[in-house]
Amino acid sequence: MAKIDDVARLAKVSKGTVSNVFSQKRPTSDEVRERVLRVSRQLNYVPNHTARSLVTKKTMAIGLTIPHGSFFFSLFHTQFINGVILEASYYGYRVLLDIIPEQQVQTPFLTSYPIDGAVVMSPTTNDERIALMHAGQIPFVTVGKVMNEEIAHFTSVDNDNPQIMRSICEYLIDKGHTAIMFLNANELMTVSLDRKASFIQTLEEHGLPVEAHMLHHKPALNSSEYLDYGYEETIRVLGTERRKVTAIIADDDRTAFSTLKALKDLNLNVPGDVSLFVICGDLSMMVQSDPSLTSMDLQPSELGAQSVRLLMNQLGVLQGEFPAHVIVESKIIERNSVSTISS
Repeated sequence: MAKIDDVARLAKVSKGTVSNVFSQKRPTSDEVRERVLRVSRQLNYVPNHTARSLVTKKTMAIGLTIPHGSFFFSLFHTQFINGVILEASYYGYRVLLDIIPEQQVQTPFLTSYPIDGAVVMSPTTNDERIALMHAGQIPFVTVGKVMNEEIAHFTSVDNDNPQIMRSICEYLIDKGHTAIMFLNANELMTVSLDRKASFIQTLEEHGLPVEAHMLHHKPALNSSEYLDYGYEETIRVLGTERRKVTAIIADDDRTAFSTLKALKDLNLNVPGDVSLFVICGDLSMMVQSDPSLTSMDLQPSELGAQSVRLLMNQLGVLQGEFPAHVIVESKIIERNSVSTISS
């Protein structure tokens, strides 16, 4: 197994320089850093995290915390996690994917928690994980808005969710759609609240009141209705209740695909009879669907990378002035699942 001495000798630098490249404690030039990393890969050198932790008093690990009992990994989340891991590795950090057990949430302090900081995915209203990090004075960055009453100041990365929903609604309205159904995320998620408010406001501004059958929320993960959410709501509204719907906005790819199956079972054509728009989906999967699905590119990998950069700044690894809140841009990717309604 290669040692730091081997890397230093082949890269023609000191052991201290090799250490600095991986610890980020002191700046090194791009040329030196790239040479050290290239040699490290060539020799299959892996830094000894245990030894480094003893010297730096850090675990050299960050947590990626997900909600307990109410979370399902979509393709979007897979890309997000990939962005987190790649960015963290650039700074020599490992990533601990973690569900904080419910019994541990009751612990007022996390002084022994084996991480230097955390990225908190999918925050909910009065999120116990965020309260725990705040009480334990553990640096954290949320991917989404914090809605804990006791926390006024926080660091976050997010998309502009109100503007995303407005853009989608106006995109559909411009194509002649006036009967739009929204299959939203779980109602406890902060992103769900932002999108719901924007959906209602945008439609009402265009003279389209939102009726009960037009807005739905995904059940909790432990609900028997979770996996069939898109399918069941579509069958009920368009089949059983025979409501007029010309376009459906699906929160994620799983919901979109189950909705697509329901429309097929109802003998409805997409987009001829009903248009379908996906907010949060894997771009490659959107293309493989039949028809290919029009969607919003939320740049999940960039969300992950930005969250790590903000956390590295809190940990003192990255120096300089960083904003407390970073918004990652998004854009509509037009494919074949949305049609224009003739007036």
